[in-house]
Amino acid sequence: MLAWPAISLLKQQYSDSIITALVPSYTKPIAQLCPWIDNIIIDDSNSTVKLAKAIKQRQFDASISLFSELRTAVALWLAGVRLRVGPATKIAQIFLNHRLRQKRSLSQKPEYEYNVDLVEHYIRLNGDVPCDTPQPPYLVLDSKETLRNQYISEHNISASTRLVLIHPGSGGSAVNLSLKQYAQLANRLAESLDIHFVITAGPDEIETANSLVSQLKAPSNSVYHSTEGLASFAHFINIADLFISGSTGPLHLAGALNVPTAAFYPARRSATSLRWQTLNDENRRISFSPDKYIDASSRLDINIDSSTDEISRFLTNLQTS
Repeated sequence: MLAWPAISLLKQQYSDSIITALVPSYTKPIAQLCPWIDNIIIDDSNSTVKLAKAIKQRQFDASISLFSELRTAVALWLAGVRLRVGPATKIAQIFLNHRLRQKRSLSQKPEYEYNVDLVEHYIRLNGDVPCDTPQPPYLVLDSKETLRNQYISEHNISASTRLVLIHPGSGGSAVNLSLKQYAQLANRLAESLDIHFVITAGPDEIETANSLVSQLKAPSNSVYHSTEGLASFAHFINIADLFISGSTGPLHLAGALNVPTAAFYPARRSATSLRWQTLNDENRRISFSPDKYIDASSRLDINIDSSTDEISRFLTNLQTS
């Protein structure tokens, strides 16, 4: 998702270009949703030679590697792609012929801006001046009103009730709040606001979602089990008034949709709230991080009371603005 601003800039700069995305199969549905991607190459093999053949068949004029990965860089070189742009990091840069020095681990700006920098570098290599980067929302779906009305009707929810989605799973991608912490947060929010909580779950996270529901005191709640892929999940996230989660994929789907987000990040330099900032407008996102980070298995040491108060004000301001 954090590649979308870069891809949108590339397509806006060169409207006649044909952009092909190289992605693993599990993100194919998201690539298919992207309005600036024309073609897709699925890379699920560990074979560098096989990947090089797939690239060579397309006869690309240029490649932009947003992620520094050795096998991909070698495959691009073997495929004879004339102009190969990427970060000047790791050993992969040896196989790129136009490099941009980046120190992403310092987390000095959002990840998507590092990606935009690479596209701007490519544009300047062509002797052109980069145009302005398109602004949110990056993902626009026309199903929001229909799906929202259907959901509130099915669950007998008032149209004025806020739909707050909580995604407690992380797929192991980031340290997260505990279920107890999420329950405390939801229960305190429900004390002062009219909210229907939807606990969302990926394909293997339904037990986690049900466990959280069992700890909720708020009577208005339900579970959404995402079993039909990321595109379907994106359509559902789009109906939310607020999406709450740790730093994980669904959070960035919400950000791309410009859905308001409340995110919890670990206190680690390579995983800060700045670096993994969501794509929504500044006034539609809020983030929290602990003062200290212990180890990869620890939960986030977050003050739930103060976080809840801030989220409550955030939701109230969204409604009145």
